[in-house]
Amino acid sequence: MGQTKVLFFTVGFFVGFSNLADAQFAETPPNIVFILTDDLGWTDLRCYGNKFNETPHIDKLAERGICFTQAYAACPVCSPTRASILTGKYPARLHLTNFLIGNRTDPESPVLPPSGWKTMLDAREVTLPELLKTKGYTSAMVGKWHLGNHDSVTSWNQGFDFTRMIGKNGLDYYNYSIFIDSYQNEFIDDGTNYLTDKLTEYGVEFIRKNKDQPFFLYMAYSAPHVFIVPRGDKMRKYFFKYEQSKPEKFNPYYAAMVESIDDGVGRIMKTLEENGLLGNTLVIFTSDNGGLGIDELGPTPTNLAPLRKWKGHIYEGGTRVPAIFSWPGKLQAGKVSENYFSSIDYLPTFCELTGISDIPENVDGKSIVPLLLKPEKKEDYERPLFWHYPHFSNQLGRPAGSVRMGDFKLVELYETGTLELYNLKEDISESNNLSEKMKDKTTEMYKLLADWRKSVNAQMPVPNPDYQPPSN
Repeated sequence: MGQTKVLFFTVGFFVGFSNLADAQFAETPPNIVFILTDDLGWTDLRCYGNKFNETPHIDKLAERGICFTQAYAACPVCSPTRASILTGKYPARLHLTNFLIGNRTDPESPVLPPSGWKTMLDAREVTLPELLKTKGYTSAMVGKWHLGNHDSVTSWNQGFDFTRMIGKNGLDYYNYSIFIDSYQNEFIDDGTNYLTDKLTEYGVEFIRKNKDQPFFLYMAYSAPHVFIVPRGDKMRKYFFKYEQSKPEKFNPYYAAMVESIDDGVGRIMKTLEENGLLGNTLVIFTSDNGGLGIDELGPTPTNLAPLRKWKGHIYEGGTRVPAIFSWPGKLQAGKVSENYFSSIDYLPTFCELTGISDIPENVDGKSIVPLLLKPEKKEDYERPLFWHYPHFSNQLGRPAGSVRMGDFKLVELYETGTLELYNLKEDISESNNLSEKMKDKTTEMYKLLADWRKSVNAQMPVPNPDYQPPSN
């Protein structure tokens, strides 16, 4: 990382707080505010080196806590990652491996996506808010759900007590609707309430109403997902920056959308501070997958360089995401960690922090509390992480899987069986395929990936019966 990208903070590690560990993290169960953005790229924040986007409140969040440089989403598209956060399970185990209406195929490919993959998070799955309820928590889901629309599997029936779920026109930022705890109660915007700001208002409302009891806020912004529709009053400075940034380019409309998210983070943090909650609230800020680095429903939103590819791809640009943990007085401030983890790890981490020991079977994640306490022991926590995306994405991604173990990452292209091996420490851009030079390592990593797929009963692509091989 250090040789390719300059971070806002000095890379370093911190030692654990003995009072935190001895007291099982807090005498009173901590509140948890989990802020999830939609398609925000690893390179999009000032604290991750972005020179154009203005994110002072998120930067301050990082200054107060830990900024992870190698955090991952469990899938390069949204719905599977959201399911992984709420269940602690790999999308492949859940058989929820694409965004819910993702049915793209390629008639020129030898394979089709697997049939029977799930387009909802099963009601039988035990979710994080259901677990937290056993410890007296009140939970809220504000924003984008995208895990099923049937009443039995939507947010108000998956453990959340307070739901403000985006309804119609979910890709727009005006003229949308919000379902309030049911499909019978709906707020309909008339074109005057910017969606990101409206979601922030709901999050603030929930915190104020529940300040006297432990709470979990799942703050799922829809921004900066396309359409790229910013608030007009934020554009002027980014237009001037655009002229000054040449020959480099950035999307000023996208930058303004990111700033609105930052405004929301600022309001949430101010609300916590005003209500005396900062010292007992863990705040996490992250994204559901990599940013969008290609034209889709408009001009290209962002640039993921030096990472390879973007949303919808199994490469680093599609899966590596920003992740910031802030807990004033409990986590030492202003630190950057190069340890890696996945979105499957949030559930077991929160369970450990809140004293929940009885978690569901087949949870794939691992608590990263040790990384928060003693990140200098990086070698103790390197374990394989897996990705499985047997689909064709809207962003030109192809069916593939991958495994990371330590510094090495293996990619398998499912259409051809081609294997690629990269050393991420030396080659963050995944530009130097080592599979021929390091055949033993390639074999070792492939066995890890194949054995894992078998263990989770991963659904593989199927032969395309209409495929016609190219003639010589």
